[in-house]
Amino acid sequence: QVQLAESGGGLVQPGRSLRLSCATSGIIFSINAMGWYRQAPGKERELVATITTGRRINYADSVKERFTISRDIATKTVYLQMNSLKPEDTAVYYCNFRNSVRDYWGQGIQVTVSS
Repeated sequence: QVQLAESGGGLVQPGRSLRLSCATSGIIFSINAMGWYRQAPGKERELVATITTGRRINYADSVKERFTISRDIATKTVYLQMNSLKPEDTAVYYCNFRNSVRDYWGQGIQVTVSS
């Protein structure tokens, strides 16, 4: 059974940094893309960043120049380096792996940006 596990979240002051990681257990065949999404209270889940196996990267406008997504194909791990964090980045962050058949989701990890 495939499981995705996020780590690295927590409480941080505005302007500081966090690095999220997402590791997989189990086998996912023919991954097309890995990514991060987030959901703030009262809002819908939104894309943060995605990276394809061809290394095409897409960021939400709100995180460009501040967040960096990277991945290790061999270990099926995806990372999100978040710099210059703002209170509006507060949300539950979910990692996502996608192949031609389905999406796989982690359980989510809380990131809170507050002074």
